Amino acid sequence: MLKQRILSALVMVPLVFIVVLYASQPAFALLVALVLLAGAWEWSALVPLRGTPARLGYLLATAAMTVAAWFFARSDVFVNSLLWAAMLWWLFVLFWISRPALGREINLLHMSAKAALGIAMLVSTWLALVILHARPDQGPHWVLYVMLLVWAADSGAYFAGKAFGQRKLAPQVSPGKTWEGVYGALAATALFALGYAWFLDLPARTFTSFLLVCLVTVLFSIVGDLLESLLKRQRGIKDSGSLIPGHGGVLDRTDSLLAAAPVFLFGMRWVGL
Repeated sequence: MLKQRILSALVMVPLVFIVVLYASQPAFALLVALVLLAGAWEWSALVPLRGTPARLGYLLATAAMTVAAWFFARSDVFVNSLLWAAMLWWLFVLFWISRPALGREINLLHMSAKAALGIAMLVSTWLALVILHARPDQGPHWVLYVMLLVWAADSGAYFAGKAFGQRKLAPQVSPGKTWEGVYGALAATALFALGYAWFLDLPARTFTSFLLVCLVTVLFSIVGDLLESLLKRQRGIKDSGSLIPGHGGVLDRTDSLLAAAPVFLFGMRWVGL
């Protein structure tokens, strides 16, 4: 398993860097859409939708909403409305995680809500990454930054949790996560943001806003991770899929980014960066 994880990472990490840094805007949008559509397929099983036709229909619905978002991506009203909506549904997810029994029963209401939430999250993440990539001020670097921010926070959480973890964060959702891990994630985030701000030569008055955006982004990335853990626990499965050898499915690798990307873009726009 460890060998598979290492080999997969050795392939994926350079590939991600190449796509983000060198793909044209349409190519980047298409490739990210394909990845998130694979995530939509996995999400359909978490809803759960029964049977291939229903899951394919969900995939087509997600694709249609992504195409619609592409056509409206230049509208500030549309983008801002979607980002505000993203903030609201991630706040709802935070409430949901505090009530882990909510949505466990398989019925039409719960399935419809989970299906709609999945499409909204996937499309808003796609749109946020595409808009970040299109920024005139080194847009691809901002996409890499938000990805590296999440990875830095994950590493900080892992090592702090291993060394100091005692108080459980959400034992009914993800027993391995601790509050000490959260503090480690925030510490790693602050250091990483400080280094990047120095690299960009941000003025002191701007750095405070930038740091706040990064810290809030990472807090929501943890919520994204917990959401997927909750859905998998409700379905009694360990991984969302098996597409990536040693790493599980697409959602297992992107759950934190589902929240981080739209929250980061929202924050950057909010503070005028």
